Amino acid sequence: MVSVTDLIPIVYYGGLSILFFFWIYGIVSFALDLKNTVIPGIRQYRRGDSRENERDPDDFDYDYDTDDERATLEEQLY
Repeated sequence: MVSVTDLIPIVYYGGLSILFFFWIYGIVSFALDLKNTVIPGIRQYRRGDSRENERDPDDFDYDYDTDDERATLEEQLY
């Protein structure tokens, strides 16, 4: 028969193993988040200003039926 005293180290080390698994999982998940989301976001932010300045406002293709609609829209904007 197994006594309770013999089970204490098994339960202790088993619990430590489970906690260690979740600890490692958290570290790996954090590292992958940095690699896949944070670092590309920082890179995009840093080069975003130069790309935004390169845009030409005339590149936008609005579908107006008449010049009057365009003039009306411009009046509403200002």
